[in-house]
Amino acid sequence: MRDTKDRIRHALSFEIIALALVTPLGAWAFDMPAGHVGVVAVVGATIATGWNYLYNLIFDHAMLRIAGHVRKTIPLRILHACLFEGGLLVILLPFIAWYLGVSLVEAFVMDLAFAAFYLVYAFVFNWAYDLVFPVPEAPAAQTR
Repeated sequence: MRDTKDRIRHALSFEIIALALVTPLGAWAFDMPAGHVGVVAVVGATIATGWNYLYNLIFDHAMLRIAGHVRKTIPLRILHACLFEGGLLVILLPFIAWYLGVSLVEAFVMDLAFAAFYLVYAFVFNWAYDLVFPVPEAPAAQTR
């Protein structure tokens, strides 16, 4: 299982790369000032960073308990990404509506667009991260 230092590196690199991509794309897609989208992106990234750490810790502990390892198949990666984004969508919806001064329906559509981006991004990033920084094998005592 990953240690705290690795989880922090993972969370920070995930969010920094995502911010560099999502801010200009969001400004273009929603026809809004990049500054407004940037604030939503930074606040969202800050919340997502904490959620990312907590969610992955819980998910890995659950996998270790259920499967005895933390290796993720493609279907499990898809489930992992969908559950993460669903939780984040619920957390961010009120903030987006309030900050951008839009209805909850408009905020939901925007949040879905951000979630769609992050869903694909999370899948690709996490797969690449695992290739670059493989998950250490758990000692036999931890897998029981």
